[in-house]
Amino acid sequence: MVGLSQRLQLQQKQSPQQVLLSTLLQLPLMALEQKIRLELETNPLLELDTEPELEENEEMEEVLEEEPLPELDEERAEEAEEEEETVREVTEEPPADEIDWEEILNDIDNYQPYIPRERDTEEYERPEVQQVTLTDHLLEQLRLTNLNETERLVGEYIIWNLNASGYLTMDVESIAEALNVDVETVEKVLEVIQHFDPPGIAARNLQECLLIQLMEKPNRDELAVEIVRNHFDDLVNRRFEKLAKRFNVPLERIGQALEEIRKLNPKPGEGYVSIESQYVVPDLTVTKENGEFKITLNDWNIPNLRINQQYRRLLLDKSGSSREAREYIRKRLESARWLINSIHQRRATILRVMEAIVRRQRDFFENGPEHLKPMVLKDIADDIGMDISTVSRVTSGKYVQTDWGVFELKYFFSEGLRSDDGEEVSNKTIKQRIRQIIEEEDKRHPLSDQEIADLLKKEGLNVARRTVAKYREQMNIPVARLRRGL
Repeated sequence: MVGLSQRLQLQQKQSPQQVLLSTLLQLPLMALEQKIRLELETNPLLELDTEPELEENEEMEEVLEEEPLPELDEERAEEAEEEEETVREVTEEPPADEIDWEEILNDIDNYQPYIPRERDTEEYERPEVQQVTLTDHLLEQLRLTNLNETERLVGEYIIWNLNASGYLTMDVESIAEALNVDVETVEKVLEVIQHFDPPGIAARNLQECLLIQLMEKPNRDELAVEIVRNHFDDLVNRRFEKLAKRFNVPLERIGQALEEIRKLNPKPGEGYVSIESQYVVPDLTVTKENGEFKITLNDWNIPNLRINQQYRRLLLDKSGSSREAREYIRKRLESARWLINSIHQRRATILRVMEAIVRRQRDFFENGPEHLKPMVLKDIADDIGMDISTVSRVTSGKYVQTDWGVFELKYFFSEGLRSDDGEEVSNKTIKQRIRQIIEEEDKRHPLSDQEIADLLKKEGLNVARRTVAKYREQMNIPVARLRRGL
C-alpha cells in the first residue's frame, strides 16, 4: 500500500563558495594562474585590475538613482517586481538613497582577511629556457647518417621508444614486425644509434649499456670489458674474490677494473630535458631578517581581478536591458565575486599554515633538516583553528624555498619516536642519520642492519633492526652484501 511518511535527517553539503575555495587551495601556483586565466576568458564580468578605476560621471549618478516604475498592467507589474527582487538578492541593497554600489559590487572590504602583496617596481617574469630533449638530440644525429629512407624510419621508431634513462623499451623482433622489415635491418640501425652521443644510448639492458661505453673508450681496460661481457652476474653480486681467482690476478687488479666500470654512466639519457619534465615553482619563500623569519607568497604572476564597470551599469539599467540579460549578469557576478573572495582567502590560509609550520619547526629553519621535529597535520590544524582536510589541501603540491633548499610542505610532517633523553625525534632525521652512517662505513666491511641499529641505540635512538631495514629500503639503499667494495 502506497503511503506518505516524513523522515528527519541531517546532511552536510558544501556551498558553491566552499567547493571553489577547496579547489583553489589544492592548486599549486602555476595551476592557479591557469585557472584564473580561464575564468577571465569565460566570465565577462571579470577583468584585470591593471588600470585605475574610471571616475563616476553624471550619467552613472543618474543610473544609480532609483527611478519610479511607470504605470503598468498587472502582469507587467508582477514581472517588474520579480526583476527588482532578483537584483536585491544579488546586492542585498538598502533603500535607494543609501546605496553604495562601489562597496557592494567591488566589495573589497568583505574579502577578509585581505593580505596585500608586496610588489617590486618591476614585474616579475619567469625566463624561458632553451630546452633540448634527448629525442631531438638523437634525431639530429640520425639525419647526419648515410642510412636510406627505410632505415631512417626504423631509426626514428627506435629513438621514439627510448625511455628517460636512454634504454630501448622494445625488442627488435617487435620493431621489425611493427614496421614490416626484417630483424637484420633493425639490428643494423640499432648498432648505428648505439654509437651516437651520449655513449651507451639505446642499450637494451644495463650490461649492454656498460659494454657499449667501455668499447667506445680509446684505451679501454680489457679486463673490465671481459668482466662486463662474460661475468656480469659475479660483478652485480660483488663476488670479487671469485673474479680474482678466475682471472688469476690479485684482488687489487680487480679493484682497478671496477674503478673503470664505476666511471661509466648507467643512465645515459639523463641530463636532457624530458617532454614530461615538471618544474617546481616555490609557492612560498622563508627568509630570516633581523632574527625573525619572514614568509612571502611568490604569487607575482597571479593577476589582480575586479568587476567590469560596464556590466555594473548594465545590471542597474532596468529599462535598457532585458530580464534574461540581468539574470545572466547576476549569475556571472556571483561567480566573479566568489572567485575574487576565494583567491584572497586562499592566500591568507596558506600564509597562516606556513606561519604555524615555521613556529613549530623553527629549529629546522635555523639549523637545517637534521633538526626536523615530529609533527602531524592535526598539530597545525589545532594551532590555526582549521580542519585537518584544509591543512592537507594547503600542504599538498605546495613548495617553500628556504635557506636549506626547496621542500614540499608535506616534508615537514612526519611521525617520530622518543629518544633516551626524552626528546622527540622525527623519522626523517633517523633516515638521514642511517644514510650518513652508511656513507661513512668501511666499504670492504659494510654494516648490517643490526649493526646500524646498535649504533643508533648508542646514540640514544632505540630503533629496531626491522625499522632500519624499512628505512634503508625506502631510501633505495641496497643491503650490506651489495654495498661491499674493494
